[in-house]
Amino acid sequence: MSTDDAGFSGDIFNSVVSNWTEADDVFQSGFLQGVYLQYTGSAYSGAKLSLGNTSVLAAQVDAANAIPDGPYFVSSAGGLYQPWRLYSDIMGAFSESTISNADGSFSVLPANVQGQSLAVAVPSRLSYTKTAKKPLAGVRLGIKDIYDVAGMKTSNGNRAWYHFYPEANKTALAVQRLVDAGAIIVGKMKTSQFANGESATADWVDYHAPFNPRGDGYQQPSSSSSGPGAGEGAYEWLDITLGSDTGGSVRGPSQSQGLFGNRPSHGLVELTNVMPLAPELDTAGLLSRDPSIWTAAAKAMYLDNITISSSYPKQILLADFPTEASEYESDALLLDFVDKLSSFLGANATAFNITEAWATDNPDTTPVDELLNTTYPLLIAKEQTQLVRDPWYAEYAAANDGRLPFVDPAPLARWSYGDNSSATIAEAVANKTQFMSWFNSSVLAPDAKTCSSSLLLYIGSTEADTAYRNLYLTPPSIPFGFSASRISVFSEAPDMVVPIGQASYFSSITNHTEVLPVTVDFMAAKGCDGMVFSLVEDLVAEGIISVSKAGRTNVDGGQILFRRSEVGQ
Repeated sequence: MSTDDAGFSGDIFNSVVSNWTEADDVFQSGFLQGVYLQYTGSAYSGAKLSLGNTSVLAAQVDAANAIPDGPYFVSSAGGLYQPWRLYSDIMGAFSESTISNADGSFSVLPANVQGQSLAVAVPSRLSYTKTAKKPLAGVRLGIKDIYDVAGMKTSNGNRAWYHFYPEANKTALAVQRLVDAGAIIVGKMKTSQFANGESATADWVDYHAPFNPRGDGYQQPSSSSSGPGAGEGAYEWLDITLGSDTGGSVRGPSQSQGLFGNRPSHGLVELTNVMPLAPELDTAGLLSRDPSIWTAAAKAMYLDNITISSSYPKQILLADFPTEASEYESDALLLDFVDKLSSFLGANATAFNITEAWATDNPDTTPVDELLNTTYPLLIAKEQTQLVRDPWYAEYAAANDGRLPFVDPAPLARWSYGDNSSATIAEAVANKTQFMSWFNSSVLAPDAKTCSSSLLLYIGSTEADTAYRNLYLTPPSIPFGFSASRISVFSEAPDMVVPIGQASYFSSITNHTEVLPVTVDFMAAKGCDGMVFSLVEDLVAEGIISVSKAGRTNVDGGQILFRRSEVGQ
C-alpha cells in the first residue's frame, strides 16, 4: 500500500481497504495479515497504525521505485509474488487460457478450478495505474482465436489445424498494440471455424459453441466472434475482447449479447499474423460493455488512424425503423431513442431505403441487391481457399500420406461454392468498388465540419430475434444477399453496435418471460470512426444510453440462470 500523506492514519487505512474491496476481485481480507506501507512523500511521516494483531511494516521509498499497490504472496525467502484469481469459464467462451512470460510471450495456464470448464486467471486491478503511455493498464483482454499470440497455438476453430501447426513465434500487430498499451491477455477465445458463420449447435463439430448468457441462456451467441461476445456478455471480470468482422462477426455477437462493438473503417490496422477470410473485407474490431474502455482500446489499436471529434452531423438516416409503437416493446424503445438522439444532436431524422436510393441515382444500372448478391460469398470463398485452405491441405497431405483434415460443414460448403463458381475475385471487387464509390459520395459523404454528412442507423437486434440453439437447422447455406449489415462491408465505412435497452419475450426454454438486448447500429462516412466513438461516450454522459452489464440481461445484469451463486464466481 502506498501513500504520500504524512498523516496517514488508521481511518485512512480502513477507507483504502474498503475501496480496494469494492474495486478489486482478487484482493480480500486474508491479505491483511501483513501490511507493507510505502510512504512516497518528502516530509517526515509520523504515521502510526494500530491494527490489532495485524503486522504493519512502514518504509519511506522513492515513488519511482515503489512496489505497485495490491495483494501479494510472500515466500519464506522474502520474495513477492502477485496473486491471480481463477475463474471458471462456465459459458465455454475460451479456447485456451494464458499466462504471460517474462520475455513477452505467453503460455497455457497450468491450472484449473471446479466448473467443468477452463480456468481463466486474472491479476489484481490494484497493481496497475493507467497513464498516457499505458491507457489500458490492467485491462483484462480476451483474444479471438484467429490472432497469433507468441508462445500460443492458434486453432482457427479447427482441431486439425491446432494440432498440426506449432506455437506462434510472433504476436499479431493488433494484439501487440493493445498489450503495449497495458492490456493483460487472459486467454484466447472461441471462433466459429475459419471465421465463417456457423450456428449452434450442429454446425460446430470440432468445438462446442459458446453459450449466450442473455435471456434464457440458450439463444445463439452469433458468430464468428462467438467466444469474445459470450465471454464479454457473461463475465464481469473480463473488460474487453478482440474480434474480427468480415461480414458481421463482431457486430452479430455484439447485438446478440447487448455489447458495444465495432466494425471499423477498412484498413485501420494491419492484419499481420491473423488468419484471413477475405483481405478486401477483413477488419479488427472490439467488443465491450463499457464504451470508455472500448474507445480507449480503439485509440490504442488504431493509433492515428482515428481522430476523436465531437462535432456531429445534423442529419440522421433511419433504415427500416418503426414509425409507430406496436405489440413489440422494442418499437417504443427505438422510437424514444431516435427522439432523444435527434434532440441531443439538433438533427432531423428521416426514413432511408438504400435500394430505392440506388435506383434513383443509378436508373440504368443493375439493382443493388442483384449487383451485390454474390459478391460476399465469392470473395470469402475464393480468397480463403487460396490463402488458407490450399496451402494447409498440401502441407497436411504431405505429412499424412495424402489424407485431408476434417473441416466443419459451413466453411466446407462455402469453399465448394467458390471452387464451382466461374466468377472471379476481380469481378467481385469491381462490384464492391462500384457500390463503395456511390455510397461514399452520395449517402455518407465526408464533411469538413462534422466528418460525415449524416449518420445512418439500422436496427441491430430486438426481442423478435430469438434464435434457439436447441433447434435442428437445415445444412449450412451460402451467404448470398444484400442487407443493411452488408453496407459497411462493401463501403468500407464504420459500423458500430450500440445497446439501447432490453425487451421481453416468452421463452420456450424456461416457460417464462425473459428479456433480450435491443441494439442499434450507427454508421458514418469512411474514416469517421472517432466521431462515432465520441458520440457514444457523450450519449452515455447524457444518460441516453448506459454501460452494459454482465449476466442474464444487459440492462440489469443478474445471475445466469443455472447458477445459484453470483455471475462469474
